[in-house]
Amino acid sequence: MTNEFDTTGPGSSTQETLTRMIASHTKAPGDYRTDIAGLGFFRRDCPAPPMTCMVEPSIILVAQGEKQLWVGGEGYRYSTSKFLITSLDLPANSEVLVASHEQPCLGLTFKLDMRMLAELIAQGDLPPIRDRAAVQGVGIGSVTLPLLASFERLLALFDEPQSIPVLAPLIQREIHYRLLQGDQAGRLRQITSVDGQGYRIGRAIDWLKLNYTSALRVDELAARVQMSTPTFHHHFRQLTRMSPLQYQKWLRLNEAKRLMLNEHQDVSSAAFKVGYESPSQFSREYSRLFGAPPKRDIAALRGNG
Repeated sequence: MTNEFDTTGPGSSTQETLTRMIASHTKAPGDYRTDIAGLGFFRRDCPAPPMTCMVEPSIILVAQGEKQLWVGGEGYRYSTSKFLITSLDLPANSEVLVASHEQPCLGLTFKLDMRMLAELIAQGDLPPIRDRAAVQGVGIGSVTLPLLASFERLLALFDEPQSIPVLAPLIQREIHYRLLQGDQAGRLRQITSVDGQGYRIGRAIDWLKLNYTSALRVDELAARVQMSTPTFHHHFRQLTRMSPLQYQKWLRLNEAKRLMLNEHQDVSSAAFKVGYESPSQFSREYSRLFGAPPKRDIAALRGNG
């Protein structure tokens, strides 16, 4: 195992370099895609309350500032010495804790490649997982100097874009390897193990994302991933902090919000399109999740409220 990163030690220069690199690509607050697959940047110039989001299997590394992710009422705080890791697609709320115009909150998101992790686990001489019980789908890991150095080399490729297709996959593989050597290795290995509960829950989530408009029979979904209904319920909630029905509801409501905001559909049309049979039930559940009825919420988002 590598030593935890010390922001006051000799490795702080690596973190400072990352900060400068990210700042050069993020001139204004927002989220930024990059030319490297799976890599994104973010910048926030002031603290912000929790905002609804779906977090993919990824790590989120803060180069400057501090953030917090809320999953099922539990907060996961991370900054320059701690990174956030998610091993499943998780409904959450993202909050900016420390940021200013002078020192914005800067960081990167790096999407995890589960196939690459499985390959590295198969090739590496790693001890077997003893506990097959599902762990939570989100955690906080310790930033290490080798991990930071890998990201520094990855970001340096923006200065030689012609090398990205050849060198980026090699560095991305190294980043996955570094993660498997760190304190979150158990979480990653458990979720990629085909005979583990976490892997089965991941398959169920993939099905829900594709079929969220359909009526959900939890016993049938449990059977689909070869689990008993009680076991499925227990591990699904342990990993996602939600029941399967709550997860489906979250998917439906957020898609309806997108339809109303981006495609200008009315409340009833959006409700029916995502699988609701009753617009009044849709409005009640929308208000509980977003804090305002659909029409008022969308008007506020458009600046008309």
